[in-house]
Amino acid sequence: MVTQKKISSKEMAPATGIGNRSGYLYTGHHRGFRTTVNIDGVKVGNKELAIIAGPCSVESAEQISRIAREVKAAGANLLRGGAFKPRTSPYDFQGLGEMGLQYLREAADEAGLKVVTEVLDPRHVELVAKYADCLQIGSRNMQNYPLLREVGRSNRPALLKRGLSATYEEFLLAAEYIMAEGNRQVILCERGIRGLSSELRFTLDLNAVPYLKERTHLPIIVDPSHGTGDARLVPAMSRAAIACGADGLIIETHYSPSESVSDARQTISTDELASLLRELSRIAATVGRDIPVPEAER
Repeated sequence: MVTQKKISSKEMAPATGIGNRSGYLYTGHHRGFRTTVNIDGVKVGNKELAIIAGPCSVESAEQISRIAREVKAAGANLLRGGAFKPRTSPYDFQGLGEMGLQYLREAADEAGLKVVTEVLDPRHVELVAKYADCLQIGSRNMQNYPLLREVGRSNRPALLKRGLSATYEEFLLAAEYIMAEGNRQVILCERGIRGLSSELRFTLDLNAVPYLKERTHLPIIVDPSHGTGDARLVPAMSRAAIACGADGLIIETHYSPSESVSDARQTISTDELASLLRELSRIAATVGRDIPVPEAER
C-alpha cells in the first residue's frame, strides 16, 4: 500500500528535459507532498525511519535466523539478505537461490521482521515476490529495463538503488519505468558512485538526499555499507545520512563480520548495530524523526 495525496496533472510539472506523454510524472515536482510506502506494515517515508539490516548473503538457516533475532533486538524493522547475488567475478559465491529465500522468510517471520531482498532477473520476479515483502533492484540493474518493467507489474514495493555512474535524472527515470507499469510503491536508495578516490570502494553521494527530496515525492534511504566499502566508516556516514534527511538506512550486518562469505570488509557486527542505532535515535530526534530502538536501550 502506498499513501499519496492525489493531485491533478496541472499541478505536476515534468522533470527537466523529460517528455510527459501521460500528462503527469510521479517523480516530477511534487508541490510539497510526500509518498509513504507501506511494506506490509512498515512505513517508509514518514516520521519513523526505516532500518534495513542483515547480511550481504544468506549463507544458512542458522546464520540468517541468528542475525534476524539480533538485528530485531537492536531496533531494525526490516531484514535484508541476498539469495541471488550479482558478483563481479563469476567464480564468487552467487547465493543459495530459492533455498536462501526460504531461509530468509522463515527467519524474518520468527523475528517479526519484513523481508527486503534483491531480484536479478525478470524471470525471477514472481518467485522472489513469493518470499519477499519488498523487491530490491541493485545498482548494476538500475537500467535493466525489462527487470524494472516486470517489478512494476508486481504487487510488491520496490527498493531501487542508484547506478554506479548514474545521474540524478537517470535515477528518477529508472523509477519511472517501475511506476509506468502501475507500481507506485518505490523507494530510492543512494548507495555510492564511482568517484576519483581509489582509497574507498565508492563515494557516498549524500548530496543526493536533499536534492532528490526537492525533485521527487518518493522516500529516499541511504546505504553506508556499499557507499564506503569500509565498516569503520559506516557509523559516521549513517549519522550524516540521518542528519541530511534520509528516510532510512540499509546496513550490512553479521554477528561475526569476518566470517561473512561476501562483503566482509564493509559489514558491521550486530553488537555495533545496536550501539549505532542508539546513537542515531538521538540524532534523529534533533531533525524531527524517530528510530524504533527498544525503549530500554535508549
